[in-house]
Amino acid sequence: MSDEGQPTPDERSETAPRTEDPPRQVRAGVVTGRRTVAYASLAALSVVVICAAAAALFGWPRIFPALLVGAVVATALLVALFGRDAVVLTDRAIYRRTPWAESRLEWDRVVAGRFALDEQARWSLALDLSGGDEQHSELVLLNIPPVRHPVSNAYEQRKREQVAEIRRILRDKRIPVTLLPEIATALHDHWKLAPAAR
Repeated sequence: MSDEGQPTPDERSETAPRTEDPPRQVRAGVVTGRRTVAYASLAALSVVVICAAAAALFGWPRIFPALLVGAVVATALLVALFGRDAVVLTDRAIYRRTPWAESRLEWDRVVAGRFALDEQARWSLALDLSGGDEQHSELVLLNIPPVRHPVSNAYEQRKREQVAEIRRILRDKRIPVTLLPEIATALHDHWKLAPAAR
């Protein structure tokens, strides 16, 4: 099903003409399993280093306070690493960021968008790209569990906002988005975002 048609009342503000809007930044992206393992390894390594340093400098009785300090440092490190790992959609271009690199992708490389099922039966919102060396010629923007009820917690509210923000900027860029009928129906019925499937 194409993501077109009359917007719902909740979305009418998305299609209203904009004048002198500030530059938009829509944050998306999915952290791959490989990078997740790398970030977790760095966090664990920080705990080991802090504990080893404490033991060497102050003796083994200080190992438990060192563990607490290491846990705080590891948590802060994970927050920083995952916070930097993102895809950022702006009006000018798309930026792919990791803690150690950033690349730019022009909008003219985006052929279409699609909201479909991934191999884990999660809902995946991705962009189909032309050219480049991306795996499967796609850029995954979002993975969420299937929506089966109205928003009930902060996580679901944030994901709803992300879906709405991504759809809004794709609509403004005139990029067609295809949705599976069951996804379109669930988003319409539970999150009031997409036209109901016909």
